[in-house]
Amino acid sequence: MTYAPISEKLLLDWFVVLDPPEGFRAELVEGELVLTALPDGSHAHCLDRIMSQMYTGSRSAMDFSGNKGLKLGSAAACPQDHVIPDGTFAPGELRLYRGADPWMPCEGVAMVVEVTWANPEIDRETKPRCYARGGIPLYLLVDREASSITLFSAPERDDYREVCTRPLGKPMPLPAPFAFDLDTADFL
Repeated sequence: MTYAPISEKLLLDWFVVLDPPEGFRAELVEGELVLTALPDGSHAHCLDRIMSQMYTGSRSAMDFSGNKGLKLGSAAACPQDHVIPDGTFAPGELRLYRGADPWMPCEGVAMVVEVTWANPEIDRETKPRCYARGGIPLYLLVDREASSITLFSAPERDDYREVCTRPLGKPMPLPAPFAFDLDTADFL
């Protein structure tokens, strides 16, 4: 017996009503369902350090959301990527995080942050393509396994034209609208 592949629209319709098991989160990344366990404490520690520095060092008033889903790419792209960054920063005046929908459009997002954990290859390879396709200007990746931090910038189609990697412990210069050096010494 042969089975026909699930239509992309059917996959998206099924995904948006999916209720993942307790302790897991689900994403639809490049047409594949990604189910991962919730992260550990050192993951949360890195995010907390980034968040606190953004509030004290950034030149712009930014709102932060942890685990708010983003719809990336055009609605014509089926299935549209539904990705949950570990952190999302957007200008406060846009009020992007309001509303009952757990999935928001990516227009206006200034930067997304990922800290590697269960599936580091997705954070290193797949998500940069998704975020670039969504036109997100900055993608900050804290790679705990590689002991490095990478800033992806200048998105074009499904890639970032500029990539800057530093070892953890060294500062990472962040461009406008943040315009400060992120201290990574406490990430180790």
